[in-house]
Amino acid sequence: MTMKFASFGQDHSSPRLGIVVDEQIHACPPGLTLLDLLGDPEIMRATGEAALTDPAEIVQIDMVELRPPIPRPPSVRDFLSFERHLRTVSGTDPDPDWYRLPIFYFSNPAGIFGPHADIPIPPGCEQFDYELEVAAVIGARGHNLSPDEAESHIAGYLILCDFSARDLQAREMRLMLGPAKGKDTATSCGPWLVTPDELQDRRSGNTFDLRMTASVNGRQYSEGRLDAMIWSFPELVSYASRGTTIMPGDIIGSGTVGTGCILELSIEHGTNKYPWLDPGDQLTLEVDLLGALRHRVVAGPPLRPLRIERALARA
Repeated sequence: MTMKFASFGQDHSSPRLGIVVDEQIHACPPGLTLLDLLGDPEIMRATGEAALTDPAEIVQIDMVELRPPIPRPPSVRDFLSFERHLRTVSGTDPDPDWYRLPIFYFSNPAGIFGPHADIPIPPGCEQFDYELEVAAVIGARGHNLSPDEAESHIAGYLILCDFSARDLQAREMRLMLGPAKGKDTATSCGPWLVTPDELQDRRSGNTFDLRMTASVNGRQYSEGRLDAMIWSFPELVSYASRGTTIMPGDIIGSGTVGTGCILELSIEHGTNKYPWLDPGDQLTLEVDLLGALRHRVVAGPPLRPLRIERALARA
């Protein structure tokens, strides 16, 4: 049975778990989170079915705040699986080893935002960007998995937006370490976790035929397809588990779809046509069958300079 697991709340209330049905959420009993269910597919399915047939309550989606489906994942790995994105941002052909090694970096589990949250610009950032992605969520722990084994460890999929301070990221990577602080402030996900059976009719090669778009202030910026991935999600999960243990709730990001960020678009068309995100900008990211993330960009806290930065400012 296809299910969409959502986390929701009102004002400052504790998050509740429920199943999305059209424009309503069929709530599970209070105190239950999606992370409580991951690790046992049978309990997860039974809990979802109980919410559908005998919900604790039914609420309208537009009357509550959608929260991150996994508010504090054990880890966030963000891969680089789309060739067009790599070619555009690097300006050259991919290294041959990229076709043999599904590279990723770790992002910040404490920087997870919900699907409709305001997103603050990192301190000192003047080149703020979004990145349009899909992510798999790990449902069961695993160690040294093969790709065939890895697929059964995926609990579902959701939209992921990896927000990036491009100016800081460029400085970090020139120093041969990162991206780190350039990705540290915000990663949004949601609006709900879609179980894998929802996507089976869209199987395409190693992945799924899903259209992905992003718009800023109502103007479409990005358009791509998930089945342009070079690496499949089971392969990404397999690699993530190599020599270590993946845990329920771990997030495995696809990386940015081709055209899926302002950095790409500005390289191809210039920053006058595709300016960086500013406070007040409205951002919408949509993926077939997975829903949409809708964010307002807001000013972040001021930069608090380090010792050497203060000295340079006085010079």
